[in-house]
Amino acid sequence: MAEQNYGAESIKVLKGLEAVRKRPGMYIGSTSKAGLHHLVWEIMDNSVDEAMAGFANKIILTITKEGEIIVQDNGRGIPVGIQADSGKSALELVFTQLHAGGKFDSDSYKISGGLHGVGASVVNALSLYVDVQVKREGKIHHQVFSGGGTQQTEIEIIGETNETGTIVRFKPDPEIFLEGTEFDYETIRNKVKQLSYLNKGLVIELNDLRIDKHVEYHFPNGILDYVKEKNETKVKINPSIFYVDDKHDDIEVEVALQYNAEYQENLITFVNNINTHEGGTHEDGLRQSLVRVINRYAEKVATGNKPAAKYSWDDIKEGMVCIVSIRHTDPQYEGQTKTKLANPDAKKAVDAVVGDAFEEFLLKSPEDAKAIIDKNANAQKARIAAQRAREETRRKSALDTFSLPGKLADCESKDPEIAELYLVEGDSAGGSAKTGRNRRFQAILPLRGKVLNVERVAEVRAFANNEIKSIVTAIGTGIKEDIDLSKLRYGKIVIMTDADVDGAHIRTLLLTFFYRYMKQLVVDGHVYIAQPPLYKIEAGKKVAYAYSDVELEELKAGDFKDSRFTIQRYKGLGEMDPIQLWETTMDPEKRTMLQIKLEDAAIANEVFSDLMGEDPELRRNYIQENAEFVENIDF
Repeated sequence: MAEQNYGAESIKVLKGLEAVRKRPGMYIGSTSKAGLHHLVWEIMDNSVDEAMAGFANKIILTITKEGEIIVQDNGRGIPVGIQADSGKSALELVFTQLHAGGKFDSDSYKISGGLHGVGASVVNALSLYVDVQVKREGKIHHQVFSGGGTQQTEIEIIGETNETGTIVRFKPDPEIFLEGTEFDYETIRNKVKQLSYLNKGLVIELNDLRIDKHVEYHFPNGILDYVKEKNETKVKINPSIFYVDDKHDDIEVEVALQYNAEYQENLITFVNNINTHEGGTHEDGLRQSLVRVINRYAEKVATGNKPAAKYSWDDIKEGMVCIVSIRHTDPQYEGQTKTKLANPDAKKAVDAVVGDAFEEFLLKSPEDAKAIIDKNANAQKARIAAQRAREETRRKSALDTFSLPGKLADCESKDPEIAELYLVEGDSAGGSAKTGRNRRFQAILPLRGKVLNVERVAEVRAFANNEIKSIVTAIGTGIKEDIDLSKLRYGKIVIMTDADVDGAHIRTLLLTFFYRYMKQLVVDGHVYIAQPPLYKIEAGKKVAYAYSDVELEELKAGDFKDSRFTIQRYKGLGEMDPIQLWETTMDPEKRTMLQIKLEDAAIANEVFSDLMGEDPELRRNYIQENAEFVENIDF
């Protein structure tokens, strides 16, 4: 064994912003598309914090043709004076020191959503350049940082102005973001719109100069407008939206709630503009207050539709669209990510504010109150029926191989780390997959026909569906709040459908089911989409497969340039024999699979509700707005 020298010289000290470039994932989560967009959120957060503090009312975000981001606000402007301890300007410190900023001082920002002074410097570290203009004290100050924050110009005054504010222009470094530095318009638009809802009165303008798109968002009623839009095309249970905006022990609590006639709940929570998709204590406070107030009202006031027992949260949340937004001076979170709030005082504050206001709402709006109680009572009846169906499914334990679905071709391995379950469209493709697979670790479950759209039906109907029951039984974890990932039988659950419109529809139906009933599988990265080839190109004994039109053109201009070739367009998995299916789609050495990720639960919830719900107009609008981004769909 070679001798390993491990002394003082082995200890590396990373100076300045080197640590960020060395381990970017520690600061922005990843260097994927999500991490790339995180840079935008960091700069946006600083401008929104100025709005929350009452010093800004407009933000303009621009994506340039060159792939830059420009964020402009009309806030106070980043301070430019010399900081006594360092002898450097405050502007320079904000963009070059990891823990420099105004958010450690409660006098400057009582509430903020940014990373406490880390954000701007991280963006600088991971960008080719950052160009900053500050309008402050009658002057326009300018400074440029480059080389990942290692170089900079001197701060200079380039003009005079009567305005205040900050303009930040940056371009991400392609050496950091190896998957590409192209920003996604829809991702940014959704985030911008959400921030506008959460900061009532704030105007946010978005310009994408690459595709000549311009939108402006301004919601004077904040999250009340948010709920109104989400329920705009749905049948409302209570026409009047419950809304409260109050403060308890210095914690600002804003909640809007309205029921619709559908079966899924849509509860979205925020702390200082950050989406806490795992919930936390503020969500606990909401649940506690609503369960208490609704049961008290049903017991004392409601007549007719009496509950079989006290309403549970499961009864109360069905059909609920609710936005909870709190502002906290010192939010604490569980784990490294800001996705689950841990502050006990947040639970107390939300409980107190919502409890009093919702009780008053029910008493003052008896028609709305009766409609809500009737909805809760019907949900309770459906829940009891669904519980019986669940228990019947659970009795057929997925760990008992004798109770597995008869059409499941299981694999030999019982180790979920390597075992894979393919959900395959149709018996024909299922037969090819069963023959072509590696039996040691690949299981095949053929699906007949269209899977049930769970977005439109009550849970009891979902459990009456044979395909749904087969999937749940095969995976073995149970569903919803009963899900237990320790019982997961397959570490990869792969959706494999035809490359046509019907196949895309079946994929969407399956993803809807996983999102609504087994979301933790998606959150933990267990759900994948297989990528079968679109084309087979053949010249004599030379054969190749193309997974896109671009790849096909490259093959025609490359390996097959001097050959007389034939091209076969695959429209169905059944057109491939078992060997071809294995080589192109199932062989771990050669295949390409897309891992389904839950980047933003709130937006995902909205998309599933729109696309898979009752209203065809929402689907039509979505398709029209996104048609230019679609590829490889056969009509």
